[in-house]
Amino acid sequence: MGLFDKKFCSVCGQKVGTLFHKKLEDGFLCKDCASKLSPFFSERRSSTADEIRQQLQYREENRAALADFHITRTLGKDLKIHLDEDSRRFVVTRARNIQEDNPDILAYSQVTGAELDVYESQSEEKRKDAEGHFVSYVPARYIFSAGVRVILHVNSPWFDTITVPVGSSITLNSGNPMPAALKPQPKANREFMECWNMANEIQRILTGVRQEARAEAAQPKKAVICPCCGATTIPDAAGCCEYCGGATGA
Repeated sequence: MGLFDKKFCSVCGQKVGTLFHKKLEDGFLCKDCASKLSPFFSERRSSTADEIRQQLQYREENRAALADFHITRTLGKDLKIHLDEDSRRFVVTRARNIQEDNPDILAYSQVTGAELDVYESQSEEKRKDAEGHFVSYVPARYIFSAGVRVILHVNSPWFDTITVPVGSSITLNSGNPMPAALKPQPKANREFMECWNMANEIQRILTGVRQEARAEAAQPKKAVICPCCGATTIPDAAGCCEYCGGATGA
């Protein structure tokens, strides 16, 4: 197949332009189909057309499920985490209209871990010399910035991480460039600490369900009377009698 041969979307069949298509493992994907994929999906080039069709079906089912998603709390500043605390589900999106944006619905229990990541940067400030050239101060002076993000590890067939910046990068010494030896600490900055505390809250909420489940599993099981056979039994993990296999209701 030549570079300028006609190409067709392997998912929907429509003709795709030479420049406006995406490569799949076994074909091509049009711009329209690509726009419907999860924003957290990053394995397109190694995906087959059939796998993309499956994801697009899931995305339509996800859109329908949003009708029963009721926001009770929102965390974040730009990229926001909307919580439905009653159903223990959440979505991550910048959009105001979630039905239109179709963010992926995830259960709290799908979160397998959450890390707080502080990222820092510095940019050198320079001055003009007598000839109008920009030169470094001696010692060099910098503007320092920092931000915090939550890296969510999730159990999903389509992606396994979601990175959530909590606010934008914060200038730590605005208007006051200083040598590297005097770099201010992010946690001494009030605005940074607001973001840090919010990131901790996100981590606490979205990992709490698994921690609760582990705590319950660690509790010693109590013997009960099986309603099926009348034996005194300690139910198994499925709540069934160890003798007759009947449901104990425990």
